[in-house]
Amino acid sequence: MAGAVAAGPQDADAGQALYAKHCATCHGLEGRGDGPMAGVLMIKPVNLSELSAANGGSFPLERVVKRIDGRDPLVSHGSPMPVYGEFFSYRTDEVKLEDDLATTQPVADLVAYLTSLQRAE
Repeated sequence: MAGAVAAGPQDADAGQALYAKHCATCHGLEGRGDGPMAGVLMIKPVNLSELSAANGGSFPLERVVKRIDGRDPLVSHGSPMPVYGEFFSYRTDEVKLEDDLATTQPVADLVAYLTSLQRAE
């Protein structure tokens, strides 16, 4: 793809800051789906700390990346996620994750943080 670069290191600390700013309102500070806005959504936010457990012990990387960057829209947000406009959306200034999955650096960092939230089964 044009504009693609090799993946830089994913930064879970930067991802945590992005999560606190853009995601915690709905998903809660610990990612359990219990944020202060959860009650007004048509569909309860997913418990992000149990993504691996719900996927046979394997973090569903491609599904999570595409849900965040808008390639796999989630209508419970009233529009494709994210509701924060272009910040997380998939575009040509991408990085590569495993299996040549392309996304942006902010999404890669956010996914690194989400991976760190996973509870042991």
